[in-house]
Amino acid sequence: MKKNHILTLAALIIIGAVSFQKSGDVKIEKYFAKNGHTKHSAGEAGGKTGAPGEATCIACHTGTAQNGDTENNLTVLDGVTPVTSYVPGTTYSVTLIKTSNPVKKGFQSTVLSSANVMAGTFAGVAGSTGINSANSRFYANHTLASNSSTTTIWTWNWTAPATNVGDVTFYVASNSANGSSSSSGDIIYLSQHIIGSPLGLVDQTANESNFTIGYSPEKNSAVFSFTTLSVGEMVLNLVDMNGRSVFHSELGTAQIGQNNQSIALPSDLKNGIYIANFFVNNKAMSAKIMIQK
Repeated sequence: MKKNHILTLAALIIIGAVSFQKSGDVKIEKYFAKNGHTKHSAGEAGGKTGAPGEATCIACHTGTAQNGDTENNLTVLDGVTPVTSYVPGTTYSVTLIKTSNPVKKGFQSTVLSSANVMAGTFAGVAGSTGINSANSRFYANHTLASNSSTTTIWTWNWTAPATNVGDVTFYVASNSANGSSSSSGDIIYLSQHIIGSPLGLVDQTANESNFTIGYSPEKNSAVFSFTTLSVGEMVLNLVDMNGRSVFHSELGTAQIGQNNQSIALPSDLKNGIYIANFFVNNKAMSAKIMIQK
C-alpha cells in the first residue's frame, strides 16, 4: 500500500512539472512575440508606421515617439542612382539606415498616395526585410537576421504605381532598442519621405498648362503662372533633391484662364534647386525652381 502511494505521488509531481513547463513556455513565447519580436520573421504586424489612420511602435514599446527626420535615412534607387521621382510601373530598390546605429533595432514602412491609399507594391529582400499586409497596405519590416548588426542597411523593392498618382510618401517608424527584452527603454523615431510624381508626365502637363515658376530674391518669394480651364483649389509643395518636402501651402482658388501668383517662402529655406509640385484640384503640374538669395 505504501509503495502505491509513493508511485502516485511521483506521477503527480511529474505531471505538475510538465504542466508548469508548458505553461511557462506559452507565457514566454507570447511575451517575446509582443515585445522582443523574436517570433516574427518579418517584424510586427502591419499598421505601426504613423501613417494616416495608423498607430506607431509605441503601441507596444513604451515612451514618446521622436522626430526621425535625421535618424531615418531612406533612399529610393534606380539601380545605383538615387531618384526623387518615379516612373509608373518601375521597380526601385529602397534602402533605410539609422543614423545612430543602435545594437538592437527594427523598423516598419509603407508608402501612400495623397489619397492615403497604397502606392504600388513591396517585395522583401532575403535576410534583410520581410513584407506583410493589413488594411489593403503593404509593410516592409526588419527580420530576425537584420535587427542586431550595427551596420544594418535594410533593403526592399518597391514597384511604383502603374499610373501617375502624384507625389507619394514613405512613412517610416524605426526602433532604437536597448536589448532588454522588455517594452521599456526603447526610442521610436517617425519620419516621412516624399517621392515626386513622374517628371516626364508632369512636365508634359505643365507645358500644356503653360506652368512656369521663378524666384524673386528681393521678396524671397516664388512667382509662377499657369493656365487652367477649370476653377479649383491650388496647392504648392516644394521638394528638395532628396525627395523631402520643405514647403507646403494652400493658395486659394484658381480662376479659369491665365493665373499669376506670388507667395513668400520661408526665410530659412536654403539656396539650391527644388521641384515645385503644383496642383489645381487633382491636376498636377511641376517644374524646377532655383533658390539663390
